[in-house]
Amino acid sequence: MSFTSAVSSPPTFKPIWVPPTSTLRHVASKVCSFAPLQGKPTIAHAKGCRVGISGKQRALASKVLCSARSENGSGEGVVKERSVSVILLAGGKGKRMGASMPKQYLPLLGQPIALYSLYTFAQMVEVKEIVVVCDPSYKDIFEDAQKQIDVVLKFAIPGKERQDSVYSGLQEVDSNSALVCVHDSARPLLLSADVQKVLKNGAENGAAVLGVPVKATIKEADGESFVARTLDRRKLWEMQTPQVIKPELLKKGFELVNREGLEVTDDVSIVEHLKHPVYITEGSYTNIKVTTPDDLLLAERILNMSS
Repeated sequence: MSFTSAVSSPPTFKPIWVPPTSTLRHVASKVCSFAPLQGKPTIAHAKGCRVGISGKQRALASKVLCSARSENGSGEGVVKERSVSVILLAGGKGKRMGASMPKQYLPLLGQPIALYSLYTFAQMVEVKEIVVVCDPSYKDIFEDAQKQIDVVLKFAIPGKERQDSVYSGLQEVDSNSALVCVHDSARPLLLSADVQKVLKNGAENGAAVLGVPVKATIKEADGESFVARTLDRRKLWEMQTPQVIKPELLKKGFELVNREGLEVTDDVSIVEHLKHPVYITEGSYTNIKVTTPDDLLLAERILNMSS
């Protein structure tokens, strides 16, 4: 069942402003605890969704974009306008959310989660197209959103595993694109400034991924759940998306992975099998993946406290 067909009247979705990195980091530091979401999110939560964006919010969002562009306006790794193809992964089932629809389509302050990052990419001058990998029954959500954006929108069918979905999206990518940027649609709080940085690093190094230093102590366990060793936290990073790779490199990686029957859990791992270096671009801790009801509530808190 599609999102729009399940509500009494089709809602109108417009881009919602996402605040600057510094604001989000400040807000995230204030969000220490919160009550569990009452009940499981259902499609009923989405009824009557109507959201808008104020002139003040547009101006603030514009400042974020302009400042990011000026930082990367010269030197190596410059990303040209309309040279990036985004693969937006929106085909997950979201079983851990326990909702009646995939998590990426649940409403976050009145707007489907997947549309947040769609709008973020769509307003960036470097992006030429967005390939949405989604179940056809949810295609209408993105088609309705297309009225709000000025980039080419394409669609691809998701595969059984993540790497299959990325491969499916790659088949639709423009052959003249300089970079492929893969993003999980369940990460709605992505900042354009972080995208700018990882695109630049991807152009310089062939492959780059957003990540944040690990905060907690990580221990490796043996087969019987006893501690085997404690890993050096100073060398550990938690990977995020987007993950940026030059298309020819990604294609070579897929050739190797498919030929040897390898399984990977993220996109740059495909390139790692080629022994090609992958640069880690430091991102923001607020770029969370909404996987559980508590994640959804945290995302709402961050947006509410920063508005």
